[in-house]
Amino acid sequence: MLGAHVSAAGGVDLAPERGHAIGCRAIQIFSRNQNRWDSPPISPETATAFRSNLKKYHISFAVTHDSYLINLCAPDQEKRRRSLAAFRDELMRAHQLGIGHVVMHPGSHLQEGETWGIREIGASINQLLGELDFDDVKIALEITAGQGTNLGYRFEHLRDMIALVKSPERMGICFDTCHGFAAGYELRTAAGWESTWEEFDRVIGLERLSLFHLNDSKKPFSSRVDRHANIGDGEIGLECFAMLMRDSRFVKTPKILETPDGDEKWADELKLLKRLSDNR
Repeated sequence: MLGAHVSAAGGVDLAPERGHAIGCRAIQIFSRNQNRWDSPPISPETATAFRSNLKKYHISFAVTHDSYLINLCAPDQEKRRRSLAAFRDELMRAHQLGIGHVVMHPGSHLQEGETWGIREIGASINQLLGELDFDDVKIALEITAGQGTNLGYRFEHLRDMIALVKSPERMGICFDTCHGFAAGYELRTAAGWESTWEEFDRVIGLERLSLFHLNDSKKPFSSRVDRHANIGDGEIGLECFAMLMRDSRFVKTPKILETPDGDEKWADELKLLKRLSDNR
């Protein structure tokens, strides 16, 4: 269940073949322009082709990532309105494509306070889920590095957001290794690895874990700065990824590369990760 965030340029239906070409069994895509509020709809023909190509190219898992513009706790009401509309569209596109998860950065409270922000995110998610007539798409809250006023850098933040949602079965977690490390979760040693996952299970529950984002970190431990590095080239190092690849708890959990350099590097990194899983 290894893969990468592949390009959907020219149509989302082209993404499965691109993933297959570099050795993916799982892919992540943007289903819409991540830097614009509005995007043209996905045609029924493109959606059908995407579903067909997942099977044709042996992609076992697909996930979308939401736009970076979206902030479900934006204090500015116009930005909140746009964020709600854009995220509603993200969920509808995932449903149309037969994708079961949308990964999202929870939001930034912009000096309004963490408690306020968590409450507003819960209210926004309840509003959105209440407006939809389907229930086959989960929201995967992504742990963040905690840069600026970003929420979601503590397991407790994610737990409290989910606790506010009236349909908690629609909620999951995406654990990004770079973000978790930058937020202060030790992943480099066996003791730190076990402690992190014991805490995750106690606070949130391992059953909530939907997928991993695999990234090394350019910035040091607990820096609260989000800067991705290639696997083994950053401050985290290879041992973390070896432990992940060999951990029986996560064998079936999808693992998506978001490292720099794209296709030219991802094929090699996927091979590296497979080797790490074999070197016991």
